[in-house]
Amino acid sequence: MRAVFGLVLVVGVALAGFAVYMVQGYFEQQRAVLVRQQQAINQVIPTVDVYAVKRDMVYGERITKDDIQVIKYAEPFLPAGVFKTEEELFSKGPDELRVVLRPMEANEPILAVKVTEPGEDAGITSRLGRGMRAFAIKVDVSSGVSGFLRPGDTVDVYWTGQSAGNGTGITKLIETSIKIVAVDQTADANYSGASIARTVTVEATPQQVASLAQAQSTGNLSLSLVGSEDDTVASATEVDQRTLLGIVDTPTAAATPEAKVCTIKTRRGADEVEVPIPCATN
Repeated sequence: MRAVFGLVLVVGVALAGFAVYMVQGYFEQQRAVLVRQQQAINQVIPTVDVYAVKRDMVYGERITKDDIQVIKYAEPFLPAGVFKTEEELFSKGPDELRVVLRPMEANEPILAVKVTEPGEDAGITSRLGRGMRAFAIKVDVSSGVSGFLRPGDTVDVYWTGQSAGNGTGITKLIETSIKIVAVDQTADANYSGASIARTVTVEATPQQVASLAQAQSTGNLSLSLVGSEDDTVASATEVDQRTLLGIVDTPTAAATPEAKVCTIKTRRGADEVEVPIPCATN
């Protein structure tokens, strides 16, 4: 009987030790899980609520309350111009809506650069900077870069006409890096189709408008497309027909002054004869 009791006691102690070992292992596992969870929490990027569109929206559409939703956006990567409240987006009330200037995909945050001010349309006036004016330039397939111009591009403007001095035909760069705000009746900067435009509307200062108007009335204007990443400033350029053809003016030889000859007239009988004499010096 004592042997059985001793055996039971040994088995019980063994089971208790095994149970303690298992519990310790479980706690170690739970501690490791908690450590990993804490590390994951520490790596979580904070987010903020911003307004985005629910559906794809294209140029010219008005944004209503039915078109917007609140999404979470990573705060460290938040772009400039987002709208965090409905009051910011509809600052002039629900009847003064903003209009889409650039296409937006569903769930894309609404940015100030992609929409107009409340109540404004998507026309040219919303694209003009402070103090700038819109001026229309007549173009064709050759002067308009074969129809590949679109709103948002920048161009150099060349004038071709007759020189006021000698009537020689010249071409001169008159304006550089002028921004296009519309092509014909299109102000959509994301329009990518090529079309032969008849007019190109540019953004210019009042002084530039005066220069362009005078140039357009006295000659022909041609546009040269500037690269999207080109930040160089074009230097003054002027080419006339003689420069184009490589004609170099030959300097004329200075005329040699004739030697002064002094004479006196004498009469020899019936004849009158001129006799050279030294000229008097002053």
